[in-house]
Amino acid sequence: MGEVVRSLVPARLDRLPWSGFHTRLVLALGVAWVLDGMEITIAGAIGSVLEDRRTLGLSAFQVGLTATVYLAGQVAGALFFGRMSDRFGRRKLFVLTLGLYLAANGVTAFSPNLAFLLFFRFFAGTGIGGEYAAIHSAIDELIPARYRGRVDLAVSGTYWLGAMIGTASTYVLLNPDILPINVGWRVGLLIGPALGAAIWTLRRHLPESPRWLLMHGHPEEAERAAASVERAVAASGRPLPPVDASKTLEIRPRGAPSYAEIARVLVREHPRRTVLGATLMISQSFLYNAIFFTYVLVLGTYYGVTPHDASKYLFAFALGNLAGPLVLGHLFDTLGRRAMISGTYLLSGALLAGTGWLFKQGALTATTQTLLWSVIFFFASAAASSGYLTVSELFPLEIRALVIAMFFSIAQGFGALGPAIFGALIGEPGHADPDRLFYGYAFAAAMMIAAGLVALALAVNAEGRSLEDLTPPLAARG
Repeated sequence: MGEVVRSLVPARLDRLPWSGFHTRLVLALGVAWVLDGMEITIAGAIGSVLEDRRTLGLSAFQVGLTATVYLAGQVAGALFFGRMSDRFGRRKLFVLTLGLYLAANGVTAFSPNLAFLLFFRFFAGTGIGGEYAAIHSAIDELIPARYRGRVDLAVSGTYWLGAMIGTASTYVLLNPDILPINVGWRVGLLIGPALGAAIWTLRRHLPESPRWLLMHGHPEEAERAAASVERAVAASGRPLPPVDASKTLEIRPRGAPSYAEIARVLVREHPRRTVLGATLMISQSFLYNAIFFTYVLVLGTYYGVTPHDASKYLFAFALGNLAGPLVLGHLFDTLGRRAMISGTYLLSGALLAGTGWLFKQGALTATTQTLLWSVIFFFASAAASSGYLTVSELFPLEIRALVIAMFFSIAQGFGALGPAIFGALIGEPGHADPDRLFYGYAFAAAMMIAAGLVALALAVNAEGRSLEDLTPPLAARG
């Protein structure tokens, strides 16, 4: 145990007005979600291309294996780098994980065979998985409390900006009239590293989280880091409000908590928050994986839409998903977490059930189903993003990144079941039964509604409150 330290660092950060510094922070760190959205979309689009003998000549199973390996890398990266972020700092990790992704995915574009492709796709996924834990921790710890909800939702929602970029790019890159078939898919895999490289330099100039420095026994560095943020805000022309001295925090810096201590916090100290976080993350992951990864199959099987034309429908679907967190995000800071988290989960579940019934009755076309899906996921996207917000703000700083990684990994495990279950329910063209798929939609809707009810009962009124007020750091417990 170290000596007791009294500090106003958290209060100094939370009282700041929005400035150019915060905008640069969000742009530099939020790119991780854009990259993942592009990766998933481009990888899905090039699957059929990789089966062509003029490319790698893969089987359908091997194409599916590349996606599985990427997702496995995400889980491994989240867990490993999440723990490292809690131990060694946010800044070191969000620079390292982006660098790993840039290198691995850049090399992947030059894959000569399946083994090479799988090896580097795993490490590209590892880099992106590590990004999630490090960037959400850094954003929550540097963004003023009254903006935290809308910023977290906007950052998570940019996954769909990446999906839109990926969809638009593959529409061009996979057109053999524009690029040779064995060139377009490789160029597609280089888009993410090109965008990431442009952001990497900006990240290197961001400060370490003053909160992390303070809790890990570096009070002087924490003061300097907080002062650098204040200078950046003042330089943008925004006056600095006075600091409330009553918010002085007393801590006793300590080493990294053991896994036994982490388990105690999750299971004994905050079981309601653990149930809440797990429920929100699992339900949204199952819904998204089930719907998104089988959407092209539904369009082709039930409406005769070709894979090439499906990109136009996916673009509209992604637009609805992007708009939800951006439009609704500020309400999570004004109307509050409980009302908005429960409301978005309940509403998206109810709309999904109703749309599923219309699908079962044969009342939809490819266009009307896409429009309804866009409305559903306008709300569901905000709900899903609020799951990440919940698990990132309701646990102590010393374990924040690892907790994000743990909930993300659990959710991915359940989410991975969605495409397999829905794929089986969809069936083959000419033998597809909409009644079977309706049961899948009804099940996913029930999960979202159940999560909404759990949020109504267990959600924490975190809007406008400092992280330390929500959950005292382990270092503040004597």
